[in-house]
Amino acid sequence: MALPTMPVWGILGVLGAQGLVGAVAGGVRWGLLGEIVPGPGYVLGRSVMSMSLGATQIGGYALGGVLIAVASPRRVLLLGAALYLVAAIIARLGLTRRPPRAVGRFSIGQTWRVNVELWSLPARRNSYLAMWVPNGLVVGCQALFIPYAPGSAEVLFVCCATGMLAGDVIVGRFLPIQWRPRVVIPMKVLLAVPYLLFMIHLPLAMAAIAVTLASFGFSANLLLQERLIGLTPGDLRGQALGLHSAGLLTMQAVAASVAGALAQWVPIATAMVLMAVLSLLAIVVLTPRLRLRQDEPWDGARSPHPTASNRTAPALRQASRVRAWTLR
Repeated sequence: MALPTMPVWGILGVLGAQGLVGAVAGGVRWGLLGEIVPGPGYVLGRSVMSMSLGATQIGGYALGGVLIAVASPRRVLLLGAALYLVAAIIARLGLTRRPPRAVGRFSIGQTWRVNVELWSLPARRNSYLAMWVPNGLVVGCQALFIPYAPGSAEVLFVCCATGMLAGDVIVGRFLPIQWRPRVVIPMKVLLAVPYLLFMIHLPLAMAAIAVTLASFGFSANLLLQERLIGLTPGDLRGQALGLHSAGLLTMQAVAASVAGALAQWVPIATAMVLMAVLSLLAIVVLTPRLRLRQDEPWDGARSPHPTASNRTAPALRQASRVRAWTLR
C-alpha cells in the first residue's frame, strides 16, 4: 500500500487479501484462546484481549494522528508494516506448539462443508446473525465519522474505542453469569440508539458522549461468542469463531459501503440515523429467536461437546441439538 504508484484498485486488493488471511488467523486465535482459557473463563479471556485491542486503538489513533501531521502517509504505512513484522516475531517466539483441534487434509471443500454444518443449526445461525447484522450496521455509522466531523473525527474514533474498552472490562470482569442472557438485547439496543441523536447534528462534545455510550454495546458479542462455543463441538470451535470473524468483517464492509452510498444522496447525519434504524430493526427481528427458555443455563462450558471428527453431518446436528443450549 505504500508503493508510490499503487492504484486504488491495488490498495483494495491488498486489503481484501489481508481480510482473507485475517479470517483464518482469527479462527486460529480464538480457538486457541478457548483452549487456554476454557469454560466460563472464556468471556474474561476474550474481554482481556478486546481490552488490549481497545487500548492499542486509543493509543494508535492518537499516535497515527501525530505521525500523519509530521510525516507522509507513505512513511507511516511503512512504519505500520514494520510493527506488524515485530508482532509476528513476538507471536512466533511466544506461542508454544499445540496438537491440532481437528485432523485430516485441508481443503476448501471441507471448510465449506463445516461452515454449512455450523450454519445448519438454527441456534447457531441466529447467534451468528445477532453478532453480524446489528454490529455491522452500526459500523456503517462509524464509517461516516470523517465526513461528519472532518477536523475532529479522531476524537470520535478514540471515544468509540474507549466505549468498547469500558464495555469489555465491565462485562468480562464484573457481570455475573446469571445476568448474561438478560443484558444481550438491551446492549444491542444501546449499540444503535445513541446514533439516533445525530438527527439534530450534535456538537462534538455531545457526539463524543453518544459514540462512547453506543460502543459500550459492542461487548454483547462477548456473551454471544460464549453462547456460540457452547453450541459447537470442541474440534469445530476454531472454525466456528473464524466464521464469526469473517462474517462480521464482511457485514462491516457491506454496511460501510451502504452508508457511503446513502451519504451521496442524503445529509451525513441522516445517513448515520438510517443505519442506526436498520440496526434496531434487525434487533427487533432477532430478539424472539434469542430468548432462552426458563430452564436453560447460560453456561455452555458446563456440558462441552465431544470431539466430532468422525461423525456424520446428521449425527453432529442431532448431538448439537441434544447436548448444547437450544434457542427458540
